[in-house]
Amino acid sequence: MTAPDSPRAIEILMVEDNPGDVRLTREALKGSKIWVQLSVVDDGVAALDFLYQRGAHTGAPRPDLILLDLNLPKKDGREVLAAIKSDPALKTIPVVILTTSQAEEDVLRAYKLSANCYVTKPVDFDQFTRIVRTIEQFWLIVVTLPPK
Repeated sequence: MTAPDSPRAIEILMVEDNPGDVRLTREALKGSKIWVQLSVVDDGVAALDFLYQRGAHTGAPRPDLILLDLNLPKKDGREVLAAIKSDPALKTIPVVILTTSQAEEDVLRAYKLSANCYVTKPVDFDQFTRIVRTIEQFWLIVVTLPPK
């Protein structure tokens, strides 16, 4: 996370219950060419609370991008994705599925629920870092995100 080149940070919400993956993602984003603010929640209920600014997440920023794991406690990522993409106020936020599942049914269901892309997490540290940097490069530099 570097000094801003633009007036505000790019807000990323990471919905991930594995602290190791969160740490690796933070490390990968440290060398970012753009100003990134990474918020993390560790279950599906907290993700929706964050997005709807409820409870402990009152005043939470609207994310520009969501990194969503599928296998989460309390409410799984599929349910969170369905809620996001069925809400007119949230459905324009790009959602990147970042999960360990390679199951064809998970991939198909995620796309049917309007995921913007599906990325399988590699187990290797260097590969994981490359994947996160590629996501950052594409979604935050190449793509024009919808206005807030």
